[in-house]
Amino acid sequence: MTRHDASVLGRPLGAWLTAYPLIRDLMDGRESTWFNPGIAPAAVGLGDVGLTMMDVEDAQARLTRFAPLLVRFFPELAATGGIIESDLVDVPDFARGLQQRYGYATAGRLLLKKDSHLPVSGSINARGGIYEVLKRAEALALRAGLIMPQDDYTKLAEAPAFFSDYKIAVGSTGNLGLSIGLMSARIGFRTTVHMSADARQWKKHRLRASGVTVVEHTGDYGAAVARGRAEAEADSNCHFVDDEHSKDLFLGYAVAGLRLKPQLAALGIAVNARNPLFVYLPCGVGGGPGGVAFGLKLVFGDAVRCIFAEPTPSPCMLLGVYTGLHEDVSVQDFGISNVTAADGLAVGRPSGFVGRAMQRLVDGYLTVTDQELFNLLALLDRTESLMLEPSAIAGAPGPARVMADRAYRVRLNLDHDRLEAATHIIWSTGGSMVPADEAREYLKQADSVC
Repeated sequence: MTRHDASVLGRPLGAWLTAYPLIRDLMDGRESTWFNPGIAPAAVGLGDVGLTMMDVEDAQARLTRFAPLLVRFFPELAATGGIIESDLVDVPDFARGLQQRYGYATAGRLLLKKDSHLPVSGSINARGGIYEVLKRAEALALRAGLIMPQDDYTKLAEAPAFFSDYKIAVGSTGNLGLSIGLMSARIGFRTTVHMSADARQWKKHRLRASGVTVVEHTGDYGAAVARGRAEAEADSNCHFVDDEHSKDLFLGYAVAGLRLKPQLAALGIAVNARNPLFVYLPCGVGGGPGGVAFGLKLVFGDAVRCIFAEPTPSPCMLLGVYTGLHEDVSVQDFGISNVTAADGLAVGRPSGFVGRAMQRLVDGYLTVTDQELFNLLALLDRTESLMLEPSAIAGAPGPARVMADRAYRVRLNLDHDRLEAATHIIWSTGGSMVPADEAREYLKQADSVC
């Protein structure tokens, strides 16, 4: 789409480009950064969400109640007492590699949050996805009198026949389906995962091996979600995990904010006005990064700055917030392909719930090409011997983008001292379960200079 008189949503393309000039860069596939001038103080912006710290604490308490059952189901969780959490680690060699690659000076300490290595499903979706399944199971079991809130929930391990009367359905590009499917099947739910065309084959194989029904679609994420939603609407015993609108998913992700605080303290890292925290979160439909950012804002307020990262073929959240249209606009409306190697981020239309809830709390948005994702994977592998999947490394250009935007830094009074005292976290969202042969293929696609 190049003609300025072409129509987009009933409006000439030229008019769109005049009102929103960044759209031209998005259409041309150029890496872009946009720092939102409409951000508000956390005390104000949090009011947009419609949820509170009490809701997040309730979610954390529910996960604690289920912890003994999770140990029963997944013995690898014994060491953490059934708590599914990831490490926060220094990556000094990767940090130096990024500085050399992008040409910026040291701007504080760089850490990697390894949701890529979360137990059970190996991605950030082990937070929200597993939480929503557990909440559904608890509600059904309480209603049937199988348990009371004060009970030992391990007794639910003996109730697969009860849960088999109920269904779970979800539409996914891959990782959410993996977490929902593995957890639901283990409890006993009859589970269907509707996979979009870009989902990796190994994820489908793993789900089927666990007894999950996988329905493959030729369309993108939106088509898979629509089919899953329709299935649930036709069956009162079927619960649809709605990645676009679910507050339960959102709260499961938000618990990460409560858990990050002691991890930072254990590393001797303070977070306050003089020691800001920047967090770079890969973004697909928005639920995962939105929930995590919400939890972080509840805990750290204005001392934390969250930035979402998307592949250049799928900048749906940037487009939705930038235009203010949220789910009423898609990347395909502007001829942007939504075809990317970052399968977990291959979403053309953002969550309206997340976009509106977080539009005054997320500082900025960046896009990165598929080729650069492969290059960054190779850099991380070479410097830290860590392997992720392409979508998981999308936040890595974040510190360089912050350093390159003087107007943003001036607006937030990010002077030299504050930048030197800052902590940057790249939130790696998946990859530890990628088969070795597929990981090698990712690395082969990196430029030789990496």
